[in-house]
Amino acid sequence: MAVRLEKHVAGRIEDYALIGDMQTAALVCRDGTADWLCLPRFDSHAIFAGLLGTEENGFWRLGPARPEGAEPPTADRRRYRGDSLVLESEWDTPRGTVRVTDFMPPRDGAPQLIRIVEGVSGRVPMRSELRMRFSYGRVTPWVHKVDNRTVAVAGPDSVWLDTEAETYGQNLTTYSDFTVAPGDRIAFTISWQPSHHGPPSVPEPESSLTATEEFWHDWVEQCTYHGPYREAVVRSLITLKALTYAPTGGIVAAPTTSLPEDIGGSRNWDYRYTWLRDAAITLSSLLRTGYREEARAWREWLLRAVAGDPENLQIMYGIAGERELGEAELDWLPGYESSAPVRVGNGAANQLQLDVYGEVTEALHLAHMTGLTRNDYAMGLQLKLIEYLEKHWEEPDEGIWEVRGPRRHFVHSKVMAWVAVDRTIKLIEAGDAEGPLERWHQLREDIHRDVCERGYDPERNTFTQSYGSRELDASLLLIPQMGFLPPDDKRVIGTIEAIQRELSTEDGFVLRYPTEGDDAGVDGLEGDEGAFLACSFWLADDLAMIGRVDEARRLFEKLLSLRNDLGLLAEEWDSRLQRQVGNFPQAFSHVPLIDTALRLTASGAYVG
Repeated sequence: MAVRLEKHVAGRIEDYALIGDMQTAALVCRDGTADWLCLPRFDSHAIFAGLLGTEENGFWRLGPARPEGAEPPTADRRRYRGDSLVLESEWDTPRGTVRVTDFMPPRDGAPQLIRIVEGVSGRVPMRSELRMRFSYGRVTPWVHKVDNRTVAVAGPDSVWLDTEAETYGQNLTTYSDFTVAPGDRIAFTISWQPSHHGPPSVPEPESSLTATEEFWHDWVEQCTYHGPYREAVVRSLITLKALTYAPTGGIVAAPTTSLPEDIGGSRNWDYRYTWLRDAAITLSSLLRTGYREEARAWREWLLRAVAGDPENLQIMYGIAGERELGEAELDWLPGYESSAPVRVGNGAANQLQLDVYGEVTEALHLAHMTGLTRNDYAMGLQLKLIEYLEKHWEEPDEGIWEVRGPRRHFVHSKVMAWVAVDRTIKLIEAGDAEGPLERWHQLREDIHRDVCERGYDPERNTFTQSYGSRELDASLLLIPQMGFLPPDDKRVIGTIEAIQRELSTEDGFVLRYPTEGDDAGVDGLEGDEGAFLACSFWLADDLAMIGRVDEARRLFEKLLSLRNDLGLLAEEWDSRLQRQVGNFPQAFSHVPLIDTALRLTASGAYVG
């Protein structure tokens, strides 16, 4: 039959669901289209890059058949099956109801994406459209049959399609047209394999589904949080676990690249790497909710990545500890909603960000305090980091937000340097390490005094973004959370109120710092961005700490309402467009969600 490939336009960012196997992940839209999948790792080349391009760049749609030229129908309902990463989407059509179950089993062999079509009622015509394009949508593979299996090969990669349904090729796309009745179950599986190897094992979709559900159920059972926000906390924990690269313990910031912070703009970055900051705060949330094995694995990853060279600590590494993350632009991809350029790699890897020393030290300290088995090398690394800070804390840096403008004396960076010294002093005082205690007491005092004298504006009663500036920065909200000053200090309260006044959007969410539109601002970039969700959660945390608990709860629940129907958050919220923006889903949004839920639960600020 004649088939015309319908043009597919990527959905809104919040229209996507995450599925993954803790080595890579796919994004599946409401219309049943998998628009993003990198194989075999998070940071590998995408075989479906339609999210950042067009239908020419690869996708896999599985859903009810529709008339030629019609838009693919969106699912009437979708949900994760219980506390798992198994996605169910259901369509009600004039001919009946059909369900598609999507998942990626935790890997024991070749990585697989499995899609099971199930008839619920009536007889529903279905269509699978599979267009594989390797190397981020640039390379068309050779597709052929091998023993009734379909395989696509290009260079080092091969992807195998297994299904009982009849398939045919047209328009450089693999199709399948079939009808399901109640009780029918038809599975489709794609498996990746190095092209020079033999074929992967024939998949077993039903047993894989059972095993995948059992894995997630058993993992969630370890959660020690049973408060009123459990649904949101558990979904965030599952998301963080899905962003963990199981073979090494590295944690990616997000599974995507170049989803824009400003629709149509150029603030598009590759987040498929392990930021020490993001991974450290993720580790903190996992530890506080009962997940010690992830903490142990991350600590081992950290020690391997840093190796014997802590003085050259990078702010991020590859998921196996790689250091070279050179940034490049993929000019054949037009970008999500024409947000160009599309970038892979990240040039910020070699920036100086002094706050990272604080976040890593805080994570190591928390792991130690929660009873993680002692590791002498980790203790030694912590001492080495302080020796480095002792020599360099007075230098300007690029700061937490990775500015691409001039280095500055960012207040948050200095505060986190203080945190690193403070936590190490506590380690020594507890008898768990040895170091020059008197000298480091003085260092801690010197950093504290320097911040309070040079980073504080007494006229406005607020700390500022950097020494000598008048700009504010939402990272200042971490001052009381890190114990730098007590919550009832007038300077802390003044800073919180100044940020509410000057960095809040009309709907009460928080910007990271002022941007300058068409002019390059402090970050060296043109354009604006949305409200940063992590910062908004930090504000809720701070409000609770200073006794404004009801206000904190209202803000927190407003933030929860921004999650998509599956409980997922991107990096930012565009208040003007009323939509999520930035890479998705974002660990740096889900971590403070968990932390704020824990604080509000402890304060008795229950839902409703």
